[in-house]
Amino acid sequence: MIKIGCCGYPVGRKRYQETFRLVEINRTFYRVPKISTVIKWRREAPADFEFTVKAHQDISHKYKLKLEDALEPFETMKTVCRNLAAKILLIQTPASFKPDRLEDAEDFFKSIRREELIVVWETRGPLWEDEETRERLRSVLESLDVPHVTDPFRTLPVYSSSVAYLRLHGSGSRMYYYQYSDGELSELHRIVKSLESNGREVYVLFNNLSMFEDASRFLSFIETGKFPPLILRGEESIRALLTRMRYPLTKSALMKKIGWRLVEIEGQKQVRLEELLKSIPSRTYRNAEEILKEVGI
Repeated sequence: MIKIGCCGYPVGRKRYQETFRLVEINRTFYRVPKISTVIKWRREAPADFEFTVKAHQDISHKYKLKLEDALEPFETMKTVCRNLAAKILLIQTPASFKPDRLEDAEDFFKSIRREELIVVWETRGPLWEDEETRERLRSVLESLDVPHVTDPFRTLPVYSSSVAYLRLHGSGSRMYYYQYSDGELSELHRIVKSLESNGREVYVLFNNLSMFEDASRFLSFIETGKFPPLILRGEESIRALLTRMRYPLTKSALMKKIGWRLVEIEGQKQVRLEELLKSIPSRTYRNAEEILKEVGI
């Protein structure tokens, strides 16, 4: 089974829940909500809507999985999950949590009372991608039955149990500032299908600036075998986008703000706006018409 959603609500809850049946609650990373609020979230969602929860940063960033300190906030997160009927809790450690702390992680995951909760772990930082380190990590996670969380376009999980959990942060030079092309989503589908074997549930959570559109298009492809058109298509959509920008605006700022976005031109050809904008002069633009003139639209 493939489950698709976003990390947080990129649009209003009602609209989101009409489109997807899964969301990862991110705000719990920064602040633990009142239980009455959590109960309200569950009550107002469709019966078949699923929540997963990102654990509070005290566990991963402040206490760095040290059991004696992290145990209490972990129990608090269990209560949040229980009231949401969430079966998965995500723990995301920072890049500063390096492989030399693997024993701390092993002690934490071995000692916590997970009960029916599935606890998944997202490692961050290039040091975790070394082959020798990946093998050490695989051995530990497999022995503890803790699924490894990764961005599949960067590296694949070293271990997945009955659940594979993927988080997509974008493949551009800046994390989150990215939109996935049809080709990339097709490759994602290939990866997901390989992980889905043996009845495994595969969670695919988009966590980039165009996450709602990307997740919607991926869901449509799963259901129909076809990708719907991009929101941006043709010259008029480019004109409308540029008209909505705040001016004055330098070329550099323009590239940062919208260069990562995709547009469909010449039928179904997908191009990043940075490709259309890279040749315009490096100066400050007072309005959209000045940019459109340089681009030739």
